Formats: sequence, C-alpha cells, structure tokens
Amino acid sequence: MQRICVIGGSRYFGKLLVQRLQATGHRVTVINRGSTTPPAGVEHLVVDRDDEAALIAALGSRTFDVVVDQVCYTPVQAAIAARAFDGRTRRYVMTSTIEVYDPATAALPAVPPGTPVPEEAVDPSTWLVAMDLPWHDAAYLEAHYAEGKRQAEAVFAQQHGFAFAAVRSAHVLGGGAAEFTGRLAHYVEHVTQGTRITVHSEVLPTVFIHYEELADLLLWAATLTGATGPVNACSDGPLDVYDLGAVIAARTGGKAVYRSAAAGEPASPFSFDRHYAMSNARARELGFSFSHTTDWLPGAVAEVLDASAASVAPTA
Repeated sequence: MQRICVIGGSRYFGKLLVQRLQATGHRVTVINRGSTTPPAGVEHLVVDRDDEAALIAALGSRTFDVVVDQVCYTPVQAAIAARAFDGRTRRYVMTSTIEVYDPATAALPAVPPGTPVPEEAVDPSTWLVAMDLPWHDAAYLEAHYAEGKRQAEAVFAQQHGFAFAAVRSAHVLGGGAAEFTGRLAHYVEHVTQGTRITVHSEVLPTVFIHYEELADLLLWAATLTGATGPVNACSDGPLDVYDLGAVIAARTGGKAVYRSAAAGEPASPFSFDRHYAMSNARARELGFSFSHTTDWLPGAVAEVLDASAASVAPTA
C-alpha cells in the first residue's frame, strides 16, 4: 500500500484513476476545488492549487509516496507544486500530452514522416522556462497549450526534490458522455447524418488511447515503475482521419463524407497536416502492454451512440 495524492481526479480518466488506486489498496488523497466529491474512503482536500499558501496550509504535515498531477498546464502551476511538495513526496507524475510534439507550436527536431516520435524529441531537462509570460490569461493559455505543458514538464524535470515522470498522453477517446471534449461525438454525428467533414488536402496519421487504458498506464506509472522522464502513452496502430471515419461508418452504417478545407479554414479535429504521431516503445520496454486502437474504437463509437440516444430519450 502506498500513499498517493491525485491533483484533479474529478472527471474522465482522472476519476477512473482514483477509483483504481483505491481498488488496489492504496491510500488516496484527492486535491481539487471542491466541484466533485471523490469516492467514500478517499481523503478530500478542497483547495485551489494555484494558491500556494492555501495549498501548503491544506497539506499540513502530510507526506506521500507519489503525487499524480492531472491538471498542470503552466510552468507557474508547476513551480507552485514543486515548492509545495518538496520534502513531501518521493515521486511526482504529471499527465502531459502528445501536443508537446506538435511542430506547429515550437521549433523541434525534424522527424521523418511515418517515423513515430520518441520522447527525446522534447527533452524537459533542457527546455527553456519563461515564467513571465501571461500564463494566467485564459486566452493566452488556450493558444499556447502545448508550450504550457512543455514548460510545466521542464520545471519539474529541472528540480531535484523528487523523482519526476511525465506521461504524454495520445488523444483520449472512449467513455461516451464522459468524454468531455466531444471530438469523437463530432465525427459520429457527421458520419451518421452524412454531413461533410472538413479535412486538410493531405492528412497524416495520429495516435489515440482509450481512457481506461490511460488510467491503467497512470496507475502503472504511479505505483509499478520507478521510471523517470517522459513516457509516451498511446495504443498501437496510428490512424488518419479517413481511417477514423471508416471505423465509425462500419459501426454506425453511415457514410463518411469529406471536403477539403479552404485556405486558412480550420479542419476538423484529428485532421493533421503535420507529423507528430508518438512512439510507445519506451513504455513497452519498461513493461507496459498496449492494446490496438481498432480493438477498442468500435466500442467507443457505440458508447457515443448510446449516450446520444440517452440524451434524447423521453422521460416519464
């Protein structure tokens, strides 16, 4: 049994992670702003993680074996957490993102198209941190999401108060109504209705992961491996937007119809004109086994359909 602190953990795969940590016998503490109550038996600290003094006061004398940070988006947040948990934990796991590899958002080493991107393409131990950028501005943060994650990783990697690992998640799907981004639902709706999906003139594949598999990997990263540094998390089998449409069409009986985006027009989610599909080789070498995307994607589509039907069902 380990003492695990989860920052966030109130929805989607974070909520599932908390449940799985508890089910495997760990003592779990959840830190969030109080919008969602964790399961019975899980300690709940209600505090804004951006308020350093309040966070330190809420932590009191508590110490943890591992902290899993689900909601760190900026170097400012990372620096607050690094100070608050210095001396309180031996290991810190941050949930990061495939977006750190997006070549449209930073000058990154070139990777030949078709070659899965390895972790070393973005090294947080050497990444430049700029605390003076307007990270507290919501519009700025939305526009610089990938850089915020890169710099947050860098803050943790460049401090030495605890061991640090960054789980870089692929695009997360599954869970039906729980999938709050609505990106898979966007495609299911268009395919079932036969409406056109806007894509780039030339599209490249990306990688995905089921939300349950990501929860499993975070559980593994927190409790079953001592690996440090970045670890990519994606199911086997990259798909491009046409592959995704074909799986949805096969499951729904609809038809995927596409049109090319005009110059300057945004394309649909998961239509990419640049290459940054990740490699999961490091996680495999460390002992984690991944599923294949096409093993779970039809079921995820079915969950979207069920959630949609439930939302329009008449009530008694």
